Amino acid sequence: MTFKFEDIPDLTGKVSIVTGANTGIGFITARELARKNSHVFVAGRDKERCETAVDKIKDETGNNNVEYLPLDLQSLRSVKKAAESFLNRKLPLHILINNAAIMTTPFSLTVEGIMDQFGINHIGHFYFTKLLLPTIESSAPSRIVNISSKGHTRAPDCGIDFENLNNPEAYGPMSRYAQSKLANILFSLELNKRLAGKEVYVNSVHPGIVKTELTRSVDKAWGIWTKPLVGLAKLLFFVSPDNGALTQLYCATSPEIVEKNLRAKYFVPYAQLEEPTVQAKDEELARKLWEFSENFVNERLKKIEEEDKAK
Repeated sequence: MTFKFEDIPDLTGKVSIVTGANTGIGFITARELARKNSHVFVAGRDKERCETAVDKIKDETGNNNVEYLPLDLQSLRSVKKAAESFLNRKLPLHILINNAAIMTTPFSLTVEGIMDQFGINHIGHFYFTKLLLPTIESSAPSRIVNISSKGHTRAPDCGIDFENLNNPEAYGPMSRYAQSKLANILFSLELNKRLAGKEVYVNSVHPGIVKTELTRSVDKAWGIWTKPLVGLAKLLFFVSPDNGALTQLYCATSPEIVEKNLRAKYFVPYAQLEEPTVQAKDEELARKLWEFSENFVNERLKKIEEEDKAK
């Protein structure tokens, strides 16, 4: 193992946000950032679970600068409110880890009307990051880590089928998940290009196959018979959340990222560079994804504004 918790440098004075930090690798990531003295925001939807996580991190690390940031990634209204809540604090932001995700859920739409896996795993993080970006830039040197998956290799030949994202008959649960995880890598690619010349280091990560709650929807998508199989696989093959958090912690904190100028790279366990698929390196697809995401967000925000005026 090439990177350990002990290798995380002192983070005194650094401010971090970790989405989906109430459980799994998000929790471990937030805990270890706090252990090294970062001011950490645990961003998530479930108030009770997030506040429990905050208390546990404080108890385990002795760091009282750990806070809950309400964030529901399926709602642009919630994403905007979360970003504004943080920005109103007038704090810097040195580390943003877009960790939250859902996987292989039965087809449904987010509050804003886009396929749930794509909406939560990509669109919500896209908008959240954009809102925080001026502060991230002004806090440089800073890091953005987007948690992807080796599952991106299961995307269709076209990469992301924009026209059929909301077609429940077009793709199965895994292919829908794969497109959202491919989007995470492409977002990193395009964001890095738009940050040219800035000291903001954007990378994406496959954390490994980890024993977390990410598999909780598998039986709903494919049937109850899959539950014991997933349980057995977790027992035999999955890595612990502690190990699963290592690679994103490396990208978020290691001096090597700056020393080696590692940008728009794809990392796999543990803290190793790997080439993603050809689709994940397609700059034209990355540009198209950015434009699609931006147009979607702007259209929905306009609709929200109209709804608010009509009240």
